[in-house]
Amino acid sequence: MTFAELKDKALRLPFAPGVYVMRDSANQVIYVGKAKKLKNRVSQYFQDTAAHTPKTKMMVSKIDHFDVIVAASEFEALVLECSLIKRHMPKYNILLKDDKGYPYLRLDMKEEYPKITLVSKLAQDGADYFGPYGSRGVSQNVIDTVQRTLKLPTCGKQFPRDLGKARPCLNYHMNQCRGWCQLSRSPQEYRQRMGQAKKLLSGDYKGLAGQLREEMLAASDNLEFELAAELRDRLNAVEALGQKQLVTAGSMADTDVIGFAQTAAKACFVVLHFSGGNLLDKDYQVLGVQESQEAAISSLVKQYYLGRGLAPKIILLPEEMEDGALFEELLLQNFGKKTHLRVPQRGDNAKLVELAKKNALEEAERVTSLDERISGTLTLLGKMLSLPQPPGRMESFDISNISGTDIVASMVVFQDGKPSKRDYKRFQVEGLQNQDDYLSMRQVLTRRFVHYCQQDAGFAEKPDLLLIDGGVAHANVAREVLEEMNLSIPIYGMVKDNRHRTRALVTPEGEEISISTQPTVFALIGRMQEETHRFAITYHRQLRSKRLRYSELDGIEGIGPKRKEQLLKKFKSLTAIRAASREELGRLLPASAAEAVYRHFHPEEETS
Repeated sequence: MTFAELKDKALRLPFAPGVYVMRDSANQVIYVGKAKKLKNRVSQYFQDTAAHTPKTKMMVSKIDHFDVIVAASEFEALVLECSLIKRHMPKYNILLKDDKGYPYLRLDMKEEYPKITLVSKLAQDGADYFGPYGSRGVSQNVIDTVQRTLKLPTCGKQFPRDLGKARPCLNYHMNQCRGWCQLSRSPQEYRQRMGQAKKLLSGDYKGLAGQLREEMLAASDNLEFELAAELRDRLNAVEALGQKQLVTAGSMADTDVIGFAQTAAKACFVVLHFSGGNLLDKDYQVLGVQESQEAAISSLVKQYYLGRGLAPKIILLPEEMEDGALFEELLLQNFGKKTHLRVPQRGDNAKLVELAKKNALEEAERVTSLDERISGTLTLLGKMLSLPQPPGRMESFDISNISGTDIVASMVVFQDGKPSKRDYKRFQVEGLQNQDDYLSMRQVLTRRFVHYCQQDAGFAEKPDLLLIDGGVAHANVAREVLEEMNLSIPIYGMVKDNRHRTRALVTPEGEEISISTQPTVFALIGRMQEETHRFAITYHRQLRSKRLRYSELDGIEGIGPKRKEQLLKKFKSLTAIRAASREELGRLLPASAAEAVYRHFHPEEETS
């Protein structure tokens, strides 16, 4: 369908709740959304496209046709949306990766020799299931820990088939297994030990510890000291395990705290699980940068809890979900218990949300490489300045002088977000007797872009962005220079705060773009501004130092430029020249010149 046909179809949709399914030319589902009023929501995609985010623009450009499903209510639309997203995993929906799954542990006490196994789904078979756990690795670690704590078998032997068929393995001799493969061990004793495993997996550490303590004391009273010692060791292991909160947070948490944060290149969704005020575990998912935090949180929260198959009593959110009340109803319908979504504004719960946000930011930063961070920062800067693409080559200019003397300028180049020092240039402003930053900047920019027009070496590349140290007036000088040369390059002045940090960029028209709320952009522009100022002031100091060094020797009879160089090369400084004797000077200069230099620095000897 053409764009006009898509728009016409959208405008003929009903004012009713429902779900819309966008498809590409290959009939693949690329986006699923829900709406309170289908006509209003779907028609927005085909009207003011200039207002769309880049991701939405891309998605709309791929739409070949779409379908809608009218729902009886907003709640039914929510249920249908969640179901279709899970089924199709559309490219342009915000998706929670499901590759790791949410495994469970299964234990069937009806078997003669029960065994803890790892399964991916719950089944109505009368067995006990524990979980879900965050990953298969975590699940296997739980199994290994329980087996090690209770000295259960970890080998591949099948009971009762392999009972008594071989000698005990190395685990038995290392006191890591009780030798359950031997006929001396009864099924009843094995089942009792698996019952203890069930208590551990259920989180009943205190109950199991109490049971073991009673058995230990009874063995001691019966003078069965070896058994009492074994029970003591097992009791210590269980108590240590209980302190580590081995049990899955997903099945025990009463409160989950949601966090979301993003760097310039990555976003992270975090869930902190709490039980009785204690932090049990953390789940997180790293994603690409999201254009809308609200949409990302809403989508990810739905997928997370519907995928896990359970939810806690309370979910603390960093911001409201548009359809939060409907989602509460969906959780109640799916899991049979009420879950409350809350957005705390103050107090301990608000601090927990901040903690979750901090965890999310740390995870996002941890997995963001330097190149990704820089690329994301440039992309963000490009969007903030409405550039057609992220700036590759950025040039920054600054003027340096003291009371109008030794006026210099620096041109610093950042290529792909990094300093390109081989492209740095220094300019000595010519023909100005008094300090005038605007005329100085005009001269320097004119010289720079005359070189560009002539394609001179070192100046042949055209920048994607010009940054001028100063405000609107400085930016206007740059614009006038470029207009005179018929060049079109985005120009921004770097506006400083009272701490001499660049707080905003300003256009020649006076429009300010604040960068202080974007830490990565703020840091990049600040670094460029500091580097440009450093490069300019360093050059200025070099010229001033050279001028001062040479001026002291000016006017001495017989001392020209070449002999000045000889003196400074030999003695290194004016102080050393002043302290030199006639003999030392005479070894470098002709006698008359040496005498003239000595008399210049020691006039008192001549008058005494």
